Amino acid sequence: MAVTLDQTIEQKQKTVWASILGHQTFWVLVAVILACVFLSFATDAFATSKNLYNITRNVTFVAIIALGMTLVIITGGIDLSVGSVLCLCSMILAVVMNAGYSIEVGIAASVATALAIGAFNGVLIAYLGFPPFVVTLGMLSVARSLAMVASNNTVVFQFGPDHDKLLALGGGAWLFGIANPVLYMIVLALLTGFVLRWTRFGRYLFAIGGNEHAATLTGVPVKRIKVAVYMISALSAGIAGIIQTGWLGAVTTNIGAGMELQVIAAAVIGGANLAGGAGTALGALVGAALIEVIRNSLGLLGINAFWQGTFIGGATILAVLFDRIRNFRQSE
Repeated sequence: MAVTLDQTIEQKQKTVWASILGHQTFWVLVAVILACVFLSFATDAFATSKNLYNITRNVTFVAIIALGMTLVIITGGIDLSVGSVLCLCSMILAVVMNAGYSIEVGIAASVATALAIGAFNGVLIAYLGFPPFVVTLGMLSVARSLAMVASNNTVVFQFGPDHDKLLALGGGAWLFGIANPVLYMIVLALLTGFVLRWTRFGRYLFAIGGNEHAATLTGVPVKRIKVAVYMISALSAGIAGIIQTGWLGAVTTNIGAGMELQVIAAAVIGGANLAGGAGTALGALVGAALIEVIRNSLGLLGINAFWQGTFIGGATILAVLFDRIRNFRQSE
């Protein structure tokens, strides 16, 4: 029987909707929207311009690192060192600028530090076969220790002749009153999304995460790609550290402590599969947004802030459960 054009279009629309409804990121986005609507009616403070400004700005630091973490997770890896890398890169920036160097030199030193750490992690994992968990857990301790050494475990709040430039970089709002960190996040998310969707590098990431052995047999440079993703992950932490230093106006050696858990949770909640082979830039942003809305809502609703870990951990477990159920249904 011949199929009409209308039937073809209708079938395609059904397929698109089925794909959207079956995507974890969509449901997390729905949860974020519903939570925002509920909080807008339940509290007087949530929907204020000041609070929304703070939420959008605060979400950026986790979201930026989650973009890099998503690439690592897609390949089937994990990076537990990002919180400490953020701390070290922030401290390197602060110490260099405090010594009288320009903001350009400080940023270059911070970025170089991030890339060196990422390359070190990647080489141990890709070429020497070390487990990602062990390598990055070790680097978690090493990087924070180096931050303490660099600053003699003191607070740095004077950034030399370019002090005001750094504060404007992280704390300003140069375009339409939107906080600068949000603009950086949007640009980096678009870049990450483009790489994952339209480049050979992005296709290689999914191939490695789906079946590393098969990827190797088909000529994918698996080891080089792995080194690259750990360098990108560390770089994303370094960028977040630079921005956060400008926003806070000071650096302490406990900055970024425990952040790696929030970042991994954001990526997983947003749809990244810890087994590899799945993840999106949008998912990283949506997952980070849900975490920040949860954190923000606890105070507004009068709930003890110590419950934050419970809610975030519960959301992470539910996200993994959702993924398991979806995979089970697809295998039937």
